[in-house]
Amino acid sequence: MVTISLCMIVRDEETVLERCLKSVAGAVDEIVIVDTGSTDATKEIAARYTDKIYDFDWVDDFSAARNFSFSKARMDYCMWLDADDVLGEGAKESLLVWKGQADGSVDVGMLRYITAFDEQNKAVFSYYRERLLKRNGGFVWEGRVHEAIALHGQIAYLDICVEHHSAKKTYGDRNLLIYENMKREGVRFAPRDIFYYARELYYHQNYEAAVKEFQDFLGREGAFYQNCIEACRFLSYCFYALKREKEALASLLWGLSYAKPGGELCCDLGKHFYDRSRWEQAAFWYQSALRTCPDEEAMGFVQKECYGYLPCVQLSVCYDRMGKRKEALHYHKMAGKYKPYGREFLQNERYFTKKAHYSLAEA
Repeated sequence: MVTISLCMIVRDEETVLERCLKSVAGAVDEIVIVDTGSTDATKEIAARYTDKIYDFDWVDDFSAARNFSFSKARMDYCMWLDADDVLGEGAKESLLVWKGQADGSVDVGMLRYITAFDEQNKAVFSYYRERLLKRNGGFVWEGRVHEAIALHGQIAYLDICVEHHSAKKTYGDRNLLIYENMKREGVRFAPRDIFYYARELYYHQNYEAAVKEFQDFLGREGAFYQNCIEACRFLSYCFYALKREKEALASLLWGLSYAKPGGELCCDLGKHFYDRSRWEQAAFWYQSALRTCPDEEAMGFVQKECYGYLPCVQLSVCYDRMGKRKEALHYHKMAGKYKPYGREFLQNERYFTKKAHYSLAEA
């Protein structure tokens, strides 16, 4: 059996903090809260669950704050959550089971992180994160923004989910400002910093600058290949926004050079041809998406719908446009099996029902 310290950094999280702490209370042996300058009731809420509350002067460095929180832990493992995270359904029970069976040989426990949901609250976007780290394992957070830990030792992928349910309605500029301050200070960016800085520029619609940073990232040695594939995808989005379509397609094809493509890249390639009514080429890539399986343990981002529902919806349209009724109905029905409540599926259902030459009973 092992023990766990939950280590959190917070600031002005009164709307979500209790939800988070309630989801994990009883599954951890200690809760450490590091407050970086709250002006609301965050500390009062935290005090309902722990007396280990510490102040930390914010220095535009998430790693510094997280390392401080880990320094206050006293249990066998440090676990971290953000205030707008919760343990998913059954996760508390699974964590308790793991604690009871663990012998301390695992250095890192990887938990699936679900960050997007569909209209029926089913997971559509996820990836693994290092959530449980042996306290005496020498683990150190690195990176002022989008901080991470260099992993070593025995790594276990646990069947425990953390869910992200943000209460924020707008995408803030805090991360972008930190990166821009780093550039002004002359800080040397690691490849991972360049990748996430480029993404911040993209989210803020500064496409020209994002293109330069993504290209810089892709020219660096030692970059994580999953991030390289993601960079190619984001680079294409920048070029589409800039109306540079040939370069957008070239960027997607660049992604094929790193590894066997996942459903996400295949769907992006399918969309390129779909948007230009090149149905056969679009169908090829959507078929390819269906033949792939997500490799979540590679720590890449997984958009679940790119491996089933989305390519099926698009294939039903492609084959309809090619006049292939049987194939169109086949993929339409497959889409319904993946997501019978899906907006796109229901829209296509109405379309096929109205078409005199279609009989939904045929498929």
